[in-house]
Amino acid sequence: MKFKKLIALSTIFISTLSLCSCGKSSTAQTYAWPLGTSSPEDTVTQIYAEKFADEVYRLSDGQMIIQVYPNSVLGGDRELLESCKDGDIPFVVQNTAPQVTFLPDIAIFDMPCMFADINQVRKKVDAPEFMDSISEVYKDGGYQLLGYADQGFRVMTSNKPVHSIKDFKGQKIRTMENPYHLEFWKSLSSSPTPMTFSEVYIGLQQGTIDAQENPYEVIVSNRLYEQQDYVIETNHLPHLISLIVSDDFMSERTEEEQKILKEAASIATEYARQQSDDRIASRVATIRESGTEIITLSDDIRSEIQELSKPVYDNIKSHVDPKLYEKYTDGILK
Repeated sequence: MKFKKLIALSTIFISTLSLCSCGKSSTAQTYAWPLGTSSPEDTVTQIYAEKFADEVYRLSDGQMIIQVYPNSVLGGDRELLESCKDGDIPFVVQNTAPQVTFLPDIAIFDMPCMFADINQVRKKVDAPEFMDSISEVYKDGGYQLLGYADQGFRVMTSNKPVHSIKDFKGQKIRTMENPYHLEFWKSLSSSPTPMTFSEVYIGLQQGTIDAQENPYEVIVSNRLYEQQDYVIETNHLPHLISLIVSDDFMSERTEEEQKILKEAASIATEYARQQSDDRIASRVATIRESGTEIITLSDDIRSEIQELSKPVYDNIKSHVDPKLYEKYTDGILK
């Protein structure tokens, strides 16, 4: 085990637990296995992580323990990925967008306006043929994929209404530092501005940026709607949340322990998805009650956006595995 950084933190030390009695392992677990996220507590990401930890504990009769650390306590997205690969942090729950730097094929999830509803996305990522292929991407990078939950789609918030394509023009919108996200907003003649998320609220407040894009969950949990007059349901990208584990760590687990981790992940994935659906309705109500207007784009505008996005599709296609691209777009893109 490579937990040198975390063993130095006495907060994760717990009393010795023997796993010998149930025949699952010959090694005593002397500390909780850490799981890191960069998200706040009141999010589906946290719900996903905690449900996974709870199920692991339940299915192992309390003999496998995972401690969840939110709010970038163990590092931001990049640090979490690096630490997970090295085995310092065995589990990470995070959005797929930051993973593109480490795993270029994950860029397939950055293809805008492909899906009509979130259930279509879930059906696609759960398809065994696709899941086998995407799992290989993580495996090659030093991880194992345990599942994808989501927080619905990413939407745009702005102080300017959007009723046509021309209304996107010139809007200074904060994005993540992802080249395909930047390219997408430029294709709409917006002015994308990468910015650390912690600076977004102040940026909106001070007028440094006009707009931003995130799932409803993030918009409400961080009260971004307080600084915006409109939410525009662009639904441009699914906000997928991956649950990954260090490949080295997983390989060191017994067959029974691996079975428990996979079963716990499956249960947590379905639970998190249902929570996401339930919470979106609540988040929408919160935004409307605040006086912020929600604008639903017409099918015609969405078709225009998809047409303008074709260069992004082509760019992604040229940088990812052709077979993976085919499996992801099959039945979706014409």
